[in-house]
Amino acid sequence: MSVSVTVVGNINIDFVMEADRMPRPGETLRASKLRMVPGGKGANQAVAAARLGAEVTLIGRVGADVFGQPLLQSFAREHVNSDFVRRDEQAATGAAFITLTPDGQNSILSALGANLNCSEEQVEEASEVIENTDILMLQLGIPPVAVDRSIQIAVDRNVPILLDPSPLGEELPQLWRHADIMIPNETEVGDLTGTQVSDIPSALTAAIELASHAATMAVITLGAQGCLIADTKGARLIRGYPVQAVDTTAAGDAFAGALAVRIAEGASANEAAVFANAAGALAATVVGAQPSLPRRQSVERFLEQRGGLERANIEEL
Repeated sequence: MSVSVTVVGNINIDFVMEADRMPRPGETLRASKLRMVPGGKGANQAVAAARLGAEVTLIGRVGADVFGQPLLQSFAREHVNSDFVRRDEQAATGAAFITLTPDGQNSILSALGANLNCSEEQVEEASEVIENTDILMLQLGIPPVAVDRSIQIAVDRNVPILLDPSPLGEELPQLWRHADIMIPNETEVGDLTGTQVSDIPSALTAAIELASHAATMAVITLGAQGCLIADTKGARLIRGYPVQAVDTTAAGDAFAGALAVRIAEGASANEAAVFANAAGALAATVVGAQPSLPRRQSVERFLEQRGGLERANIEEL
């Protein structure tokens, strides 16, 4: 039986422009290609979890504009329950403008739009779903009060919470430390703990700090290097899988969705992280946010070709 995953987060339409390089300040460059694809961290993570076999419900907001309805239709195609995604009459659908270079690096400018109107009341309407889910996934692309209400509902029913603290703004949700699993990147964990991360030793220090004062499990994502875990069993580095990256836009969302699904399925932290590293690596090989998110069979085949968990590079720290 599939595990259930509930995601409360932002939904965007992504405008992806491919160019030979990033423009300099004041410079206008010609893009070689423009794509419009579904995106937003909340939506990406919901689709990632669904493609990996979970029953997923998404709570969020789109605009009552030309982009809102196609995004709702895309959730239906991906078998993501969007009954709790509202269409906002006052604000435009969230949008991200992404410049992508041939080496897979990107630069992103985002306008949250309708996402900023996701409210406590909207979350409350979905409280029964949150109370009965196997794991709750949250990000920070919606107002902190909506994140706080989601956390409180989950805490009251002992529902595991995975928080991706991105995009990290000036105001954190008051209850962010109640998340069971946190998955910041190097920059975000530095902002959260005051320990700036520049290498594995500093990532270890930051992860231990975060795990001791907030989440039960801190998972620091390190891009192509993999991830670093700190929890009650100690700390270890789970090395990533080398691939030819063409677009890293949603690799972190593929990682988050994969980690959540495997944790909900009862996998150990190491097993879940190895699986998530594989999902993130595969996502980096395809252009576009949601188009890049891999399906379960692809991730399992990728891991089998590389020796599975037994040959995963796990270093105790």
